[in-house]
Amino acid sequence: MSVKILIALQTFAEHDDLPLRLLNNAGVEIRFNDRHHRLVKEEIVELGEECQGIVAGVEPYDKWVLDRLPKLKCLSRCGVGVDNIDLIEAKNRNLSVLNTPNVVIQPVAEMAVAMTFDLLRFLTVNTNNLRSGNWKKVTGGLLAGRKVGIVGLGRIGKRAAEMFKALNAEVMGYDLFPDKAWLNKAAVKLVSLDELLAGSDIVSLHVSLAKDAPFTLGKQQLAKMKNGALLINTSRGQMIDEQALYEALKSGHIGGAGLDVFSQEPYVGKLRELDNLVMTPHVSTLTLESRAQMEREAVENILNYFGLPVES
Repeated sequence: MSVKILIALQTFAEHDDLPLRLLNNAGVEIRFNDRHHRLVKEEIVELGEECQGIVAGVEPYDKWVLDRLPKLKCLSRCGVGVDNIDLIEAKNRNLSVLNTPNVVIQPVAEMAVAMTFDLLRFLTVNTNNLRSGNWKKVTGGLLAGRKVGIVGLGRIGKRAAEMFKALNAEVMGYDLFPDKAWLNKAAVKLVSLDELLAGSDIVSLHVSLAKDAPFTLGKQQLAKMKNGALLINTSRGQMIDEQALYEALKSGHIGGAGLDVFSQEPYVGKLRELDNLVMTPHVSTLTLESRAQMEREAVENILNYFGLPVES
């Protein structure tokens, strides 16, 4: 019996056909997402009900979906986050959930730094002024010497901290389960969340969603931040109360924000009205290099699970 695999991603092997060649050479039967958008629950079931494996994106795999995929044995996530998957239900079904955690470290950390530079030097603001025919120079500021607070010192948070330090920023961090050996080696000061918010010129979020330890920056937390501080979020949209952020940005208490993620995507909310905001449509990991590597590793994971050859 041949293995049937659904590629649930909206796009696949667009810039590097190696993942597709790996699947074809392994002799699997492939079904593609032909809907040209992120699959909703009913579409996952319709396309994947006969499949033993799925190369997954961020579409939802809750109990309702898994109940209707009785043949599914392996979910291979193209990316790191698995909060779109009911892991308890997967465990109960002996469903293997795999991901590609190391690929996303560099591109997400780079995006946090890039957004910081955009906000500090008003790159988007100055670009928009020129496009509108307004030769107006908006004075920016240096990153060197600023205090940067990293919330969440996992793999991505660590890399972001190292990058900011290399750019001569003063870095402090907060984490529920800190890696003390790394903190000592990197010379990053561990502080409480309140201390970090109050003392940072720039706050960058790198927190994972966890049901047992939920994290949200709400009105009270935002009020603790320094007047004019910058806020960067490349982790998950649920980490920030978007209404509270809108009010803080509009009042100027938060000087600017860089957001790549939102509570509802595609995002259509009123944060779009503000000028002191850099917004991108969840593209932190979307580089040619990282996308190709994620797809390749996701395919290798699923082929290895089924004991199929990995040959290009």
